[in-house]
Amino acid sequence: MMTARENLLTLYRHARPAWIPVVCHVDSFSQPKRDGMPPELAQAMPPTEGSVLAMSRHLGLDVMDVVQAPCSIKRHKVREETVKQFDGWTTTFTTPHGELREVVKHPGGEGLPYCQEHFVKTAADLPAMADVFEDEEHVAEPSAKDYVQQRKDLVGDQGLIRGYMPGTPLGMMVRKYCGVETIAYLWADHRQELHQLFKVMDENHLRQFHLQASLGYDILYGLDDTSTTAISPAMFEEFCLGYTDRVVDAVHEHGTLYAHHSCGLIHNLLDLYRQTRMDAVEAVYIKPIGDVTLADAKARLGPRITLMAALIDLMGNTDDHEAVARGVAGMFREAAPGDNIIFELACEPNKTLAEHEFIARECRKHQRSYA
Repeated sequence: MMTARENLLTLYRHARPAWIPVVCHVDSFSQPKRDGMPPELAQAMPPTEGSVLAMSRHLGLDVMDVVQAPCSIKRHKVREETVKQFDGWTTTFTTPHGELREVVKHPGGEGLPYCQEHFVKTAADLPAMADVFEDEEHVAEPSAKDYVQQRKDLVGDQGLIRGYMPGTPLGMMVRKYCGVETIAYLWADHRQELHQLFKVMDENHLRQFHLQASLGYDILYGLDDTSTTAISPAMFEEFCLGYTDRVVDAVHEHGTLYAHHSCGLIHNLLDLYRQTRMDAVEAVYIKPIGDVTLADAKARLGPRITLMAALIDLMGNTDDHEAVARGVAGMFREAAPGDNIIFELACEPNKTLAEHEFIARECRKHQRSYA
């Protein structure tokens, strides 16, 4: 009998799986309400590593656990300093080309941190940003490889382990280092300077991907975490296609898979993704939130790329159980045949554990029917 691990690997090899996998995603924000949650499960929730494994087992789903191997960054010419305040923190890089400063605020309570001031404000900051990436030396701790293997042994035949990595240089600039408005001005007025910075970031990222893939991960995710509301297809085509293939080739050298995480309205990017050698895409907004169907998304990605589709994004409100049950059944019907599709239940903080348990039960009814 095929194990969950074998089934997932069969799917990533683009063969027909024995069942359509449904996996679980948990992080510091994406988790159910604690009301009615068993104490041992609540204890395993973030920031405890292993929360994905604990929640997946509780819901009876396939496992794609998240693991962070112990690694560190060494700097030689650049000095980094972080000062914490009551409402956030400030990070400063002192480089050969000047000083860069980022200010992050945290509203407290259940609010998420937000960037008030980005490192890169104008084109004059780009050489200093290049200094930061050129100077970084990423080092795995002596225990790193054993730690990854221990986590893999803990998951066992129930699934795979994945690691999170930086997104494309363009995506990281949008999301972290300069923001949407500044990247738009840089794209229009300082394209060559951007290319020069991205070359340095590209080399930095490749060093990181080689290091992490050598530790034994099943799959590494590039966290672009952007959409066509922030990156146009023309920008992605110019800056990201070659980079993506270089990253894919780097991790494939170590027998590791590559997934491109770019949640949101990415329907206009799917045809570009298809041109790359990436193994999987996570995730795409489906109608009615987006403007592409599940079948369309699979067709546009083609036979070589697996689509990881977020269940909550597809279903919407879960108050009406009959409607949810019909919606889940419809999604599995649309996913048939079950090649190149994984459903991912991203836990939501506005929903109870019981609601997530209900969704998981409905999924389990259909996993084998439409494979």
